[in-house]
Formats: sequence, structure tokens, C-alpha cells
Amino acid sequence: MGGRGSIGLLAGLAALALTHAAQAGAWSPPKGQGEVIVKYENIRAEEFYAADGDRVDLPGGRRDIVASVFVEYGLTNRLTLQAKGEWQDGRDEFLDYQGLGPIELGVRWQAYRDDRNVAAVYVGYAEGGAGRNAGYAPPGAGDSDWEVRLLAGRSFERAFVDLQAARRWRDGLPDEVRADATAGVHINRDWMVMVQAFGGAADGDGGARWLSLEGSVVRQFGDWRLQAGWRHAAAGREIPAGRGPVIGIWRRF
Repeated sequence: MGGRGSIGLLAGLAALALTHAAQAGAWSPPKGQGEVIVKYENIRAEEFYAADGDRVDLPGGRRDIVASVFVEYGLTNRLTLQAKGEWQDGRDEFLDYQGLGPIELGVRWQAYRDDRNVAAVYVGYAEGGAGRNAGYAPPGAGDSDWEVRLLAGRSFERAFVDLQAARRWRDGLPDEVRADATAGVHINRDWMVMVQAFGGAADGDGGARWLSLEGSVVRQFGDWRLQAGWRHAAAGREIPAGRGPVIGIWRRF
């Protein structure tokens, strides 16, 4: 597969690389084209990462079920509009809650691209919802957020790597830094294996820290794709040690 063919294929695959803030990969869809992604996450925790990073029992356990919709659309060949909304259903020792999570809208500008490499900048705004607007915060905490994210990717003959770093300014919650990484290998025309890491830290000496790892397989059916994976918390501080399945269905348009 030549460089141009690799880029065309990986531009679609990179859209799978979603972080907790719903960022797609650094590759932009062509003008007038886009993708819609519906995702289901069922994350449960029986342990908690304490302030010193050790895992301790979490009385009563915790469940976080999230159903989300993500849309991206190419306004031009370099400028992409993206939006996300979600519904949450959660439970812990103290409460049960259901409601809308944060709603986010932003634009991604592809600053550079050649046959192998790509770099982009994302700016987005999120309006807090009634659910958890941060994994370490109670439901309803947090009002609105601004985020600036730098994205860089490189394609190989049958694979890609996508790296991202972000600063998030939050109203009602501590500001955060985030770093995410995705690697995907296209086994054949229909199957791909993907590994992702999601990390971050809230400001402050006692702020939450988190690192989650996710592995998944992706099956293509024409313009449709199905992703099935498993996510687990690998390290953290003041955050639940959650784990559970992640299912994604999306379609290009």
C-alpha cells in the first residue's frame, strides 16, 4: 500500500481514536464528509486509588454507564466541526443518578499534513450536565469548560500512531492537563486492533490523577464499523479503579 493509500485508509481509522473529551485523531475528514459514532461504556469499580496511589476497597462499589453520540464534519479539507453529547446512569454508595452529561462543541484545524505525518489544533467548549462532568467529582459539579488540544499523528504501511496533549480550563472544577495516545494496526481490509492510553491530572497538590488503558478490535462493514473493547484503570489518585466493556458503532457519511 503506497503512502497516499495509507493516509486515505488511516484518516478513517484515526477517527476511532476517541479520548474522554471526545477528540478524534489528528487526521481531518474531507470537506463535506463526516462520521457519527454511538458509544456505550459500562465501567464498574470495587476499589479506589487513594491519595498515595494505593488501591483500597470502595464500599458499595460504583457503576458508571455512559451512552454517547459523537459527530465530526469536514467544513473544509483542513477545518473540522465536532460535537458530543451523552446520557449517564450511575450508582455509588451514596446515590443513584441519571441524566445528561456534558455537551461539547469545537473545531479542529489541521495545521500540517504530508504523506505520513499530520498535526492539528483543537479548541472546544463544553457545557456541564447533571451527571458526572469529571470522574473524580460528584454528579452535577462543574459548569463549563474550555479546552485547547494539540494532536499529532504518523501513519505506517498498515498502522498509525496518534498522540495528543491538552489543557482544560474548568468553571466549578480544578483545571486539568491531559495526554492521550493511540496505536492501531490494520490486520487486513476488515479488521483492526487498537490500543489506547488516557491520562490526566487535576491541578492542586492533592488533585486527582488517572491513567486508563483500553484494548479493542474493530470490524468494518462498508461504511459501518463496530468496535468492541475493554478499559481498565491502570494507575491513579483520588479516582475509582474502574474497568468494563466499551462498544462503539459508527457510520461515515
